[in-house]
Amino acid sequence: MKLKRFIGNPILEPRGDDWESVAVFNPSAVYKDGKIHLYYRAVGEYYPYTSRLGYAVFDKDLNLLERQSEPVMIPDAKMWERSLEDPRVTEIEGDLYLTYVTTPTPGPPGAVRKRLGIPMPELSAHPRTALAKIKNFMEFKRYGIITPYGADERDVVLFPEKIGGKYAMLDRPANWVGEEYGTSGPSIWFATTDSIGQKITDHKLVMKAEAEWEGNKLGAGPPPIRTESGWLLIYHGVDDKKVYRAGAALLDLEEPWNVLARTQEPILEPIEDYEKHGDVPNVVFPEGMVVVDNSLIVFYGAADKVCCAASVNLDEFIKDLLSKR
Repeated sequence: MKLKRFIGNPILEPRGDDWESVAVFNPSAVYKDGKIHLYYRAVGEYYPYTSRLGYAVFDKDLNLLERQSEPVMIPDAKMWERSLEDPRVTEIEGDLYLTYVTTPTPGPPGAVRKRLGIPMPELSAHPRTALAKIKNFMEFKRYGIITPYGADERDVVLFPEKIGGKYAMLDRPANWVGEEYGTSGPSIWFATTDSIGQKITDHKLVMKAEAEWEGNKLGAGPPPIRTESGWLLIYHGVDDKKVYRAGAALLDLEEPWNVLARTQEPILEPIEDYEKHGDVPNVVFPEGMVVVDNSLIVFYGAADKVCCAASVNLDEFIKDLLSKR
C-alpha cells in the first residue's frame, strides 16, 4: 500500500538569505496538545554546508501555525559539533528526546560539489549520533555522542518505551559490513543502554537489504510506533543508482530484532518534481511520523531541499503489511 502525498507539498521550503536559505529538509515530528511539532535540518550556505535545526508548528490538517525565525539548535564547538543533521524526536515517559547526527567535516552533497566546483572535504572522522533532551520545545540538554567509537553512525532512533527494562534504539553503523557482521551492506541494528545518554551496546542485526530498491543500503526513518500487531517501522532504502525510497516493516513488540512483516515494494518513491530535482536528486527520506485520528502522517525530506508529508489510514496500512508475512 502506497502513502498518499499531501496536496500542499512541500510543507516547508527554503526562505530568506540566512541560515535556512539553501535547503530545509529531513523533518522529524511529534504530536502533542493537538499540534504537530516539526524539527528540521536547515542549511544556509553551500560551503561549508553547516546544518542547523529549525522548528515549526502545524495543526493536524497541516496548516502552518508557527515557524521560528532563528534556528533552535546550532552546532556547539565545546561538544566538537561542526554540523547538526537529520533530527529524530521521540517521546519517552512524557519527555522529548532528540537524536541528531554530528558531522566533524561538513560538506555539500556530491551533486552540489560538481555543480559549483567545490572540492570534497578531507574527512577527519566518521559521522556520529548524539542525544539531547528537549524542554519547552526549544531548549536542549545535550548528552553527547551515544554511538560506538569508530562506527559511522546515522539513522539512530529511540523506541518510545523501554524494552527489557532498557532504553532501546535502532541504528545504522555503516561500516559494520562483512562476514563478521553478517551483512554485505549497511543495515539496521537494534541496541540498548541502561541509562539515557550512555553509549549504546548489545547490538543485534534487525534488517538487511532484500530487494533491489534497497540493495545499496537501508536505515531507520522515524522512531517506531507501537501497534497491537508490532512496532511499525518506516525506513529508507537506497539502490545502486542512489535513488532513495521508503519501505515499512513490523517488528516484534518484545524482541524488535525479529521482523514480523516487511514490504517488498516501496511505499513511497521519487515521482514528483520536488522529489526528483533538488540538491540531491531522486530522494524521499522519511524522518517523522505521527498518528492523528487514525491517520498515519509521515514527514520526509525531498531531494535534500524541502520538507513534505504523506499519509495513509493506519488500520488499513497495518492490515496490508500483515499480508506480507
